[in-house]
Amino acid sequence: MNELPRRRADVAVIGAGIVGLCLAGLLAQRGRDVVLIDAGGSAASTANAGSLHVQMQSRFMRLFPERVAGFEQQLPLYPKAVEYWREFERAIGGDFEMKVSGGLMIAETPEQFEFLVIKSRRERELGLSVELLERADLARIAPYLGPAALGAELCADEGKLNPLKCNAQVRAWAVRMGVTIVDRCKVEYLHAGHPGFTLTTILGTLDARQVAVAAGPGARALMNTAGAYLPVDPEPLHMNITEAAPPLILHLVQHAERSITLKQLATGQVVIGGGWPAKLAPGSDYPVVDPASMIGNVSLAQFMVPALAQLQIIRTWAGLNSKVDGRGVLGEWPGVPDLYAAIPGDAGYTLGPLTACLVADLMTDRDPGVDMRPYSPMRLQHETLRAMAAQ
Repeated sequence: MNELPRRRADVAVIGAGIVGLCLAGLLAQRGRDVVLIDAGGSAASTANAGSLHVQMQSRFMRLFPERVAGFEQQLPLYPKAVEYWREFERAIGGDFEMKVSGGLMIAETPEQFEFLVIKSRRERELGLSVELLERADLARIAPYLGPAALGAELCADEGKLNPLKCNAQVRAWAVRMGVTIVDRCKVEYLHAGHPGFTLTTILGTLDARQVAVAAGPGARALMNTAGAYLPVDPEPLHMNITEAAPPLILHLVQHAERSITLKQLATGQVVIGGGWPAKLAPGSDYPVVDPASMIGNVSLAQFMVPALAQLQIIRTWAGLNSKVDGRGVLGEWPGVPDLYAAIPGDAGYTLGPLTACLVADLMTDRDPGVDMRPYSPMRLQHETLRAMAAQ
């Protein structure tokens, strides 16, 4: 493609990950004329491991303690997000191989178990349904775990899906809804007019009445061109997948102190991830595998689930996660009418369809049914003003 297929649209959505695809499709379903533009590359949704998180992740709490209070404000959205995944799958006639069989966060020491005791108490205060399990309980419901597992926190609302299958089906649904998708097209500049916007891309310009930015790690530079400060940073992460095996791991498995997620897909393959770092290729923003992370990630996985030692790793890859401040940035940008941010918080794939629905409601003047103030870009306004003054 040498030029844009269209020069005008009601809405331009930037970023064709799970949030952008769902948002574009929902807006088109509601009668909007939508163009969805994506720069390509290895972003969060295309590299995602398919975990559906609900409980607070120990990795986030350990790495970003200053953001936990903000994350807690978003925590009630996570069980809603998993339920919305079910509704969305039914609504589009999809089969995401979704299974909500619960999530286990494993403790190996009394100190780690005490951390889970304190964490679970706070999560119950915030409305989550969680319970603590001792070794005998684990042996009954998760016999695949190794002998080091002392206890765990169980969140019954957690689960998994097949992200490759899901992404393809959601994209096909968006096209059926009438969305025009433009791939491998970077938006270089976003100019706010009066009214509307002009998007300068590598394939030409597009005029749109509304714009929604769902570009993950690329959102920061793009929003800067519109005079909006969005402190979203890329986080390169590592993942692995094994050959297929008979049913073994029934839950989404995490650790109370160490970075890991384990889940087995319907195909029998085991996905091993959970926050081990990748690298950025020299001179670029493209993530590449760090061999040390592969060794560490896989070694920890087979220590927790000894039967994994018999399986071969058939693929290893890296992707870019998006970090903000523990909460999503969802809604209209203050001082820039009709410019919307659609950036979910931590565990953004879990929040993807729900995030898209909430922003679609705001863009079409519907009541989201959720207090959106904790996620509003308004909280970043003073940082925007400070950044503009420094330029």
